[in-house]
Amino acid sequence: MKEIKQRPGDPVSSALDIVGDKWSPMIIWNMIMHGKNTYNELLRSNEGIATNILASRLAKLEAAGLLTKETHPDSKAKILYRLTHKGIDLLPALVELMLWAHAYLPVHSAGDAYTKLLKQNKEAFVKRVVEDLKKK
Repeated sequence: MKEIKQRPGDPVSSALDIVGDKWSPMIIWNMIMHGKNTYNELLRSNEGIATNILASRLAKLEAAGLLTKETHPDSKAKILYRLTHKGIDLLPALVELMLWAHAYLPVHSAGDAYTKLLKQNKEAFVKRVVEDLKKK
């Protein structure tokens, strides 16, 4: 995997080098909110990611230290992907993107339950999810 270029002094650009494509945030969101942690689970997500893109993004996220991979406890043929604390800590940014999209874009109503919870108490929701994930 190609090393990710660091841009000192330009944090937004540096962050976007890692998670600025369409698929990386969706992979992280699916891992956090939907508990998907194998290649096939992520492949079958509603977004319809291509196999080559999924493999590429998983490798990129691993190289950036946002996830790790290990042998699946149920099958040596499967790989289990787990978010690191660094990956989990992206949840607040993803939540803000979700709230922004609900405010300004035509979005599917499937996220309405999350949006309602977030509008009631965003900080508590994020804190609870992050704590649960970091215990795993």
